[in-house]
Amino acid sequence: MLLIKKILVPLIKRARLKKVNIDARFIKERKLGQGSMSEVWRVKDKLSGRVVALKILDLEKTARLEARFEGLAKPCEGEVAIKLRHPHIVRTLEHGITTNNEQYLVMEYVNGVSLTLPVALQNELMQSHRLTFIVEIGEGLDYFHKQGWIHRDLCPRNILVDRQNSIKLIDFGLVVPNTPPFRAPGNRTGTASYMAPELIKRMPTDQRIDVYSYAVTCYEMYTKQLPHGVDPTLTLDMIVQHINQSPTDIRELVPDIDDQVASTIMTGLAAKPEDRWDSVGAMLHRLRGAKERLEPESEYEYVDDEEAGDDDEYEYEYEDDDGEWEYEDE
Repeated sequence: MLLIKKILVPLIKRARLKKVNIDARFIKERKLGQGSMSEVWRVKDKLSGRVVALKILDLEKTARLEARFEGLAKPCEGEVAIKLRHPHIVRTLEHGITTNNEQYLVMEYVNGVSLTLPVALQNELMQSHRLTFIVEIGEGLDYFHKQGWIHRDLCPRNILVDRQNSIKLIDFGLVVPNTPPFRAPGNRTGTASYMAPELIKRMPTDQRIDVYSYAVTCYEMYTKQLPHGVDPTLTLDMIVQHINQSPTDIRELVPDIDDQVASTIMTGLAAKPEDRWDSVGAMLHRLRGAKERLEPESEYEYVDDEEAGDDDEYEYEYEDDDGEWEYEDE
């Protein structure tokens, strides 16, 4: 209880949050997902009449996570998410504290599927939209980095594909500021199979750990497997045994892949951060160029960073109840 108070009191004062009785305010319609750190519900907000997604963070587990950054004033997930305005990032409408002292987020309700599904199926959706998905993920992550953050948990399960076949990045629970105190070695958080070698080895980190995770995700979208052939269910200690090995070149698994796309992804997978792309923006530039060359008739409109923050009326509302996204975290 003392640990929880040490985390909650500064948060309430810093963000000027009022406690909300979510059971009285929201009508729970259906659980969308249950993870070890949170649960997400499709709910109807009695105040607005809108259908939204309500994420409730586990009290004790969240406190333990935040305690890892004691003394650093790490922003909570709600403080990060509420500021993000980009077409390829899920919109957070509100965050606060429940009357049970749990942190909660109210988000736009996105009707769609986790990217893990088309990756696993390699179906028509993936075949026909793969490069578009890859570019949209990069656009969302590039914007996110320019806001001064490190994601630390980019992977297919934290990416949604909505009913308009558009990408949405979700889950900012492990996000840290891109500042020296948070780049210092020691704190290993994330999804093990997508973690950069320097993070696993407890070395200094920066936004290039997200470049690595982005490259792993792109690799998996083409091959349906991870770069080192690692079983995603392996523990972090078991994955450490593989990180010093060179990943299988994507061209060996997908012989007809465009060479520019292949080389871009493989550079992103470099074991040493200095051998990777300096930024997601640099990697994205190469992938956009390949898409423009390979799909010249595409009507895709790239997102301008200067326009992304002006998206105040951006929202998704679907009447169809089928195919809700499933949320899970570790």
